[in-house]
Amino acid sequence: MTTETKPFSVSNWLDGRLPADWFTAVEVTLDREEITITGTIPAPAADGAERTDSPEAQAGRITRFREDTRSARIDIARELEERTGRKVSWAVTCGDTTESFTRLAVPVMTRLAQPQRKILDTLVEAGVARSRSDALAWCVKLVGQHESDWLSELDQAMSAVREARAKGPSA
Repeated sequence: MTTETKPFSVSNWLDGRLPADWFTAVEVTLDREEITITGTIPAPAADGAERTDSPEAQAGRITRFREDTRSARIDIARELEERTGRKVSWAVTCGDTTESFTRLAVPVMTRLAQPQRKILDTLVEAGVARSRSDALAWCVKLVGQHESDWLSELDQAMSAVREARAKGPSA
């Protein structure tokens, strides 16, 4: 008798594990090394009734949430890290403000030819970045900002490829 195991769904697990009163919405972002859980919390009330869009009030609400939930978030992160083998990071959105509590910085090795190295060195010399590594991170961030539509289209295409592979014969 063969038993088939379904792939572990981080989102489904979090639906059952996160306290119901923490977030109004949750977004999960995954890569090979890290799981980032971004939860949305309600904006703070001003004068007891109206919501406020003040960045200071939103930042204060995020700080309070961070402190009030710290030990429970650590427990949840440890459980999820054991299940997935990936580090867990947390972020919270309140109104227009998003703050990341933890972030994993993963070294990425690359080989660059002289013309590309010169670009990085120019950014360092101009004070845009402290090092070639920072300059490269800055370039990647800039591409993400200016090519977000194309990157989304590419990500959707890769999802379709993964689905097609999953339906095909097993190797």
